Amino acid sequence: MLRLSKKADYALMAVKHLALRADTAAASAREIAEQYNIPVELMAKVLQRLARKGLLVSQQGTRGGYQLARPATVISVADVIQAVDGPLAVTACSTDEDNCEQYSKCNIRDPLWKIKDRIFQALATCTVFEMATDTVPEPVMPLTFSRRPSPASDGVPARPSQEPRG
Repeated sequence: MLRLSKKADYALMAVKHLALRADTAAASAREIAEQYNIPVELMAKVLQRLARKGLLVSQQGTRGGYQLARPATVISVADVIQAVDGPLAVTACSTDEDNCEQYSKCNIRDPLWKIKDRIFQALATCTVFEMATDTVPEPVMPLTFSRRPSPASDGVPARPSQEPRG
C-alpha cells in the first residue's frame, strides 16, 4: 500500500491552501499551520523545502509568506510529494545487486517497479488545481473513423476527408 509521509500530507495541504487563494496575498507558515492544526515549525520546514525545490516563492516582510511559484494547473501532485519525500518507492528493492541477497532470484521486483511507474504516472497527471477545485479533466477521446464504402470496396475503413464539406 502506498502511504505518504506526514510531511507530504502537510505539503499537499499547504499547496492546496495556496492554490485556493492564488489571487490574494502570500500566506505565512503560521497561518497555514493554524488553519490545519499542524505544528508551526514543521509547516515552516515543509514550506521551506517546497520553496527550495521551486514550487513556492517566499516573500519577506510584514506581508510576506509563501505563494505558488507556478500556476496550480502545472504543479503535479507528484512534484509536491517528490519535493518533500524524494523519489516515489513502493518497495525497498534497489537497482543495485550488492544491496539485496534476493536480487538474482526475485520474481516480483520488475512487476512492482511497473506498478510504481503507474502510480507515479497517476500522481504526475493530477494537478494541484484539480485537488484544489475537486475537478477531473475531461478524458481525451480518440478520433474515431466511420466506415464508408469505398469505390474499390476493399473493406478498408475510409479516412476522414481533408476537403471542406460544402
